[in-house]
Amino acid sequence: MRRLAFAAACLLSIPIASAAHLPVTATGAEIGVDLAGVDRNVVPGDAFDLYANGAWRAATRIPADRTSLGAFQQVQEVVDRRNAELIAGAGRARPRAGTDQRRIADYYAAWLDQGAIDRRGLTPLRPHMQRIAAIADIRSLSAALGASLRADVDPLNATNFWTENLFGLFVTQGLQDPTRTMPYLLQGGLGIPDRETYFPDRDDEHRRLIRTAYIGYVEGMLRRLGLPDAGPRARRIFALEQEIARAHVGVEDAQAPANAETWTRADFARRAPGIDWDAFFAAAELPRQQSFIAWHPRPIAGLSALVASQPLEVWKDWLLFHTASRYAAVLPRDFDDHRFSFYGRVLSGAQAQRPRERRALQATSGALGDAVGRLYVARYFPARARADVARMTRNIIDAFDRRLSRITWMAPETLAEARRKARGIVVGVGHPDRWRNYASLEIRRDDAFGNAWRAQQFEYRNQLAKIGRPVDRREWWMNAQTVNAVNMPLQNAISFPAAILEPPFYDAAADPAFNYGAIGSVIGHEISHSFDDLGAGFDAEGRLRNWWTPADLAHFREQGQALVRQYNGYSPFPGVNVNGQLTLGENIADLAGLAAAYDAYRASLNGREAPVIAGLTGDQRFFLAYAQSRRETTRDAALRGLIANNEHAPGRYRAETVRNLDAWYAAFNVTSGQRLYLSPAQRVRIW
Repeated sequence: MRRLAFAAACLLSIPIASAAHLPVTATGAEIGVDLAGVDRNVVPGDAFDLYANGAWRAATRIPADRTSLGAFQQVQEVVDRRNAELIAGAGRARPRAGTDQRRIADYYAAWLDQGAIDRRGLTPLRPHMQRIAAIADIRSLSAALGASLRADVDPLNATNFWTENLFGLFVTQGLQDPTRTMPYLLQGGLGIPDRETYFPDRDDEHRRLIRTAYIGYVEGMLRRLGLPDAGPRARRIFALEQEIARAHVGVEDAQAPANAETWTRADFARRAPGIDWDAFFAAAELPRQQSFIAWHPRPIAGLSALVASQPLEVWKDWLLFHTASRYAAVLPRDFDDHRFSFYGRVLSGAQAQRPRERRALQATSGALGDAVGRLYVARYFPARARADVARMTRNIIDAFDRRLSRITWMAPETLAEARRKARGIVVGVGHPDRWRNYASLEIRRDDAFGNAWRAQQFEYRNQLAKIGRPVDRREWWMNAQTVNAVNMPLQNAISFPAAILEPPFYDAAADPAFNYGAIGSVIGHEISHSFDDLGAGFDAEGRLRNWWTPADLAHFREQGQALVRQYNGYSPFPGVNVNGQLTLGENIADLAGLAAAYDAYRASLNGREAPVIAGLTGDQRFFLAYAQSRRETTRDAALRGLIANNEHAPGRYRAETVRNLDAWYAAFNVTSGQRLYLSPAQRVRIW
């Protein structure tokens, strides 16, 4: 899963060379571009992100309960207000029991009622504490680990490799067989998202602070659970997680499909001894499953060995800690605040917890995603918007295909496969055609903890139920009310939820230059993921297969390394550089997607030039819309974490991928000597 993510009369005209000095009388509302956010004192060719967003960034202050602000958060605010209205409306309507509206109202009310949660104390957690306390041997420990398995990770998304369960599960089509739905097993078990932080030999002041704070967080959680000797036990848990981290592969290798292997049930006992796999899979509700994709085979073996070699009591403390940590938001306030003190303040730099009302909305939307999404679409997403974005998507796919047809460095057989794949992309816009049925999910108005637990089990069983069924290439992996977009290489499919189809990404009445530069670049980005360094390894049916000639693959990788070097040169902090290899897939998608969106925009003009609006040419509006759709400002702590683990480069550098497009140079009169200038030979051209 790869995430992210105005018609008007010609009023004023200024020379292109003067674009840095936009007329101050224009409001920008009629063209989509935020003119007030532009810093007119910056030369576009020196710092395009600062030019497009500098005034906005200077005037923007990150609220205490946030770690970043940007275009995505701007839309999220709108979506949150809408969801609040929908959920409040569900409660006021007093819906009958057994309806999705009742489930929504009850889940939200229970999650919001901190007083009731406090009064119940640890009572909801007691049965789980007792089961953990009863673990007496490897078999019962293996069963407890299997019972904790959840379908909450995606092997193709680096930000999702972190899971507090020892293993993660993902269910989708097989790597070589696109007709067969398979379970994938992944590495997990860490409480700190950055594996490298566990290693003192890769030390810096920031990581030392995180290690110390994490041990304190574990100790505080154990103390709140009433355990004696919380300090020594916390240090033993951290030592166990250090061993887990050593068993893991790094974030770049963790994304590599070539490392995955198909294992039978017998292979687990033979190749990964330590866990009692019969007990594990029985508790995981997979007792008869005979075939798995071991996405991380070496880590699976290493983690299994740790189950047998590390003290049983430490594993029990580890299980108890992570259970309480994962569900801290629906335990007494002290647990919730304590979790925020580490994951919010230390890791992300937030100064205050988000209001419980806002978090209750997010929790309800996550647990009952399709139920809330169905209400959202009915009220806020008209069919005409779905049709318009679907048309735009087809135009950009056609533009991408035309770009492919003009490539001269690919052998005919490779080019034919590439074009077949582009034309075969499955597109989802707005929402799925079939909504999930929540009839079997029990939601109680007085049981926030139980609701959260049962909702996770419901989703897990929903994923298990797909195993062995025909593959649904139109399956959605995001809710309609999610502000994001996705490409699934295993399905050769892309989706754009209804929630992202809002300003500043999309406006049905807007100037095409704005829409193609903003949502069009997002659409192009997701299309291009099918041809990034990872997606290019899958064919038109989503099968992992090398369809390249050796010479073509070498050329593609050479161009990719040019982009790696370009991003390696960006340094947001002294001594801290963007990881061009980790972010390569997203950077390819940004570059190729922007180029395809630009071509589609120009094709939409049918050979005419766009009008000049508010002193901006069509091309200028296109590139400004792109840069402003990537605008963001982020706290330093959160930015450091993103650079360490996230496959997306910081937004300021993503905005400047324009330096690789010839049309940007012409639009803003960018010349040699300006900081972003690249000679034509230096401009990276992928697809």
